[in-house]
Amino acid sequence: MLKDSQGKVGFPLPGPDHCLLRGEMLEATRVQELPGRAQGACSRFQNACSMVALVTGSTSGIGWAILKALAVRGHDVMLCGMIHPEGLALLQGELSSLGVRHSFSQHDLRRTSEVEAMIEQTERELGEIDILVNNAGVQHVAPVEELSPEKWDDLLALHLSAAFHTIRMVLPGMKRKGWGRILNVASAHGKVASVHKAAYVAAKHGLVGLTRVVALETARTGVTCNALCPGWVLTPLVQAQIERRQAEEGVSEEAARHDLLAEKQPSLRFVEPEKLAELVLFLCGPGGNSITGAALSVDGGWTAQ
Repeated sequence: MLKDSQGKVGFPLPGPDHCLLRGEMLEATRVQELPGRAQGACSRFQNACSMVALVTGSTSGIGWAILKALAVRGHDVMLCGMIHPEGLALLQGELSSLGVRHSFSQHDLRRTSEVEAMIEQTERELGEIDILVNNAGVQHVAPVEELSPEKWDDLLALHLSAAFHTIRMVLPGMKRKGWGRILNVASAHGKVASVHKAAYVAAKHGLVGLTRVVALETARTGVTCNALCPGWVLTPLVQAQIERRQAEEGVSEEAARHDLLAEKQPSLRFVEPEKLAELVLFLCGPGGNSITGAALSVDGGWTAQ
């Protein structure tokens, strides 16, 4: 803790290990009077701080789990993705109950101009981005010779090019402040391959490579960049694969789930989105200061084989 010019005790000013809530020092004697989100930030990150987080593809699955965890810790969040108005209202209501500032962005991230518009909207409505999580993605399964050029271009644009554009736009601000966290949600398929997933595997391998380059270029700046490489997570994308397998093989949903896991994931358990969110929280805290350029496997042993 530090003292301000009047001798009041407060939490440290911004830097690699600490940050600020609403631009003011917080007196230690008043921490208990803070709203729940600020108390969460104090206890979890060992600083009183409300940072701005952008999580793409955050209206469901992994993205929502990460965004909600950051909001619970007191961070202002930009919700991004495609969602029906009724579902959006539910998510926004949950965020409002946490007492954080939040906004919603719906852009086609396959297009550079739309990615730029999303970043600009976030900075206009919430402020400069401190935490960037590139999570948006889709899946398309087909043998190479049956994979259309349009699908190839779409998957690479969304999984890889969009991440490049978000990173290039937020890096100047992060470097200027001397602090930032970039998390790219890759996949076990960023390390190994599977049949019929040429575009997805190529994009995820590229995302891991991009992560490492950014980490090297920012190694002395207070900014870290890491990739999360989950195995099977029971998201809408994976559920669609289960249902397709169920239909093709004429088996029960339970059997289709088991067979999917048994092929790749020795734990025979799906990775929980909330566990990935906990890893993100750790990487955004002081414990993550020296972790950069890593491709972190959270895959129940998939890539250990």
